[in-house]
Amino acid sequence: MKRLPLPFALSLMVALLFSLTGAAHPADWQTTRQQASGQTVWFNAWGGDSAVNRYLDQVSAEMKRHYNITLNIVHIADAADSVKRIATETASGRRTDGGSVDLLWVNGENFYTLKRQGLLLEGWAQQLPNWRYVNTALPVQEDFTHPTDGSESPWGSAQLLFITRQSSPHPGDSQALLDAARANPGKFSYPRPPDFTGTAFLEQLLSMLTPDPRALRQPPDPATVGQVTAPLWAYLDKLHPLLWRQGKDFPANPGQLDRLFAQGALMMSMTFNPAHARHLVLSKQLPADSQTFGFRGGMIGNVHFVAIPANARAKAAAQVVANYLLSPPAQAAKTDPAVWGDPSVLDAQKVPAPWGERLARHQPEEPVAVLGEPNAAWVPLLEQAWLHRYGTR
Repeated sequence: MKRLPLPFALSLMVALLFSLTGAAHPADWQTTRQQASGQTVWFNAWGGDSAVNRYLDQVSAEMKRHYNITLNIVHIADAADSVKRIATETASGRRTDGGSVDLLWVNGENFYTLKRQGLLLEGWAQQLPNWRYVNTALPVQEDFTHPTDGSESPWGSAQLLFITRQSSPHPGDSQALLDAARANPGKFSYPRPPDFTGTAFLEQLLSMLTPDPRALRQPPDPATVGQVTAPLWAYLDKLHPLLWRQGKDFPANPGQLDRLFAQGALMMSMTFNPAHARHLVLSKQLPADSQTFGFRGGMIGNVHFVAIPANARAKAAAQVVANYLLSPPAQAAKTDPAVWGDPSVLDAQKVPAPWGERLARHQPEEPVAVLGEPNAAWVPLLEQAWLHRYGTR
């Protein structure tokens, strides 16, 4: 087994101490801990980023060493695939036990699908001992406008941002982006929907361009959806001919977008992690003067969660893992761009020293205002409409 980097190892050792203390814990937490010992947790998590994968591998090692929990990371490309598997297993009779997924990294439309079908364990997240450190000013109790009802535990926050070089254009709004693309044809692009970041870019534009942004807080109304979305399609019709490969092809994911940006083929990349560019600069995957920025009016953001299916086999151990992911030292390690750079969901003012200071240290120096995301039901509508209009060209 590989040894952990010293700062990460120290953080996780102290995270163990946070978990073992009984202060402010629910009375039955020790029972949960006892039930969890010896269990195996199959954690379905997005595997598209090497820093994320390394972080989870290190967490997995610590869970085995200190909790006697075997944490198996299942790297997935799309949480929708796990959602389908959970639904299929439930339909085949495995309703309360026997499922192949114990913990799932999920949010947005996939959470909404699971919750609507009653496929999630509810009422556990706010009972975790480390919930007391959570920044409740963040949308940690709703997901794409839908209440979580304690069926998801937050473990990271995110925001759509652009990445460019210091000397390159920093468009301040959608019109400025169009102007920059017109002045630099072939130098801009975005990930092909339904890639998460690509869809987020559509949501960002729609939020800025629609004449009725309040409509986005509710599910799409067939009577008005055309009026709400028309400015988006009109804008993309102008933008696409100016893009990389004339908008006839799109990068498959943000990783490909980053590589094209690093090679100089593009002037801009995109990320849903404010620390992503800094992490890639530190690892020499992006030019040293790469930096993130957002539109002046703000950029959409959200919280990502872990959820436990109602038919999970290792419900107790899955809660212990979720609690561990929320511990101040584990969160502090995760926010470090040298480790991952995923923003914390904890309130640095609630967190004991020195972890509060470490969390505050990794806050963005020039934060961009966070805009709420549309209702989850808009996501499949936008993706399907985009594919119909542009995906077959």
